[in-house]
Amino acid sequence: MSRKRGFTLVELLVVIAIIALLMSILLPAMSRVRKQAKAVMCQSNLKQMGTCFTMYTGDNDGYFHAGWYNTPPATTREEQWMEALRPYHQEPDLRLCPMATKRASEMGLDPGAGNTFIAWGTFPDLDDCGQPSSWWPIVTACDYGSFGSNCFVWNPPPHVEVIQGHLTSNNWRRDDVRGTAFIPLFLDCKWYDGWPDNEEQPPEYQDQPSGSDPPNGMLRFCVNRHNRYINCVFLDYSVRRIGLKELWRVKWHRTFDLTAPLPVAWDDPEHWMFGMRDYD
Repeated sequence: MSRKRGFTLVELLVVIAIIALLMSILLPAMSRVRKQAKAVMCQSNLKQMGTCFTMYTGDNDGYFHAGWYNTPPATTREEQWMEALRPYHQEPDLRLCPMATKRASEMGLDPGAGNTFIAWGTFPDLDDCGQPSSWWPIVTACDYGSFGSNCFVWNPPPHVEVIQGHLTSNNWRRDDVRGTAFIPLFLDCKWYDGWPDNEEQPPEYQDQPSGSDPPNGMLRFCVNRHNRYINCVFLDYSVRRIGLKELWRVKWHRTFDLTAPLPVAWDDPEHWMFGMRDYD
């Protein structure tokens, strides 16, 4: 009579080795697929936020919100984009890129410590959401996000001629200007807004904090959130990704020089942006 026999130890080890090999091949591919899915979700959230901007400008004769300015009469939080757009959406998570959903305050950080994979906020006080925050009255308690607006789209009052060293005559103010497909409106960001300019340098390292004096707008938007790209809503309300070096080749404000020399910092082989695609 023949006797039934099971797997030998060698056969079992071979099967385990094959499974381990297949897993080592599939896991990186699955990781890439997950990141690609999050990038698509990020663009979807931005598209919906772009629709909110569309509705706001439609209700305000084509003009954007006033933004923040430190000129009397004092700025109110209603002039920030978070408040301006609040009536047009009910889901605060639309302000989040899926790659950066963990809020700075939840990690024991300053609410303004947004970064590559960290959202800015939540602004205190948690027991009084919807009111001016005790952290900074110009923002609303409990707000958070990982997107920010281009400050040069703001529409401040006529008497406000300069904000943080930037001439407001360079602001776009409306959504019916020329070249809207190349003007950033709302995009991945370490903070809720920024003032990018030609002479500003890229971050020295990937997670360099966005706070600086004077503020560096490029540093806030040059965030490696989608494998050398960020996602952006443009002034024509289209959504597409921007290469990090391309940030120096889109029209942030009226006098932004698209032919100005690019930063030389990233030409250093030790710089984290070395080897990324150029746009000169």
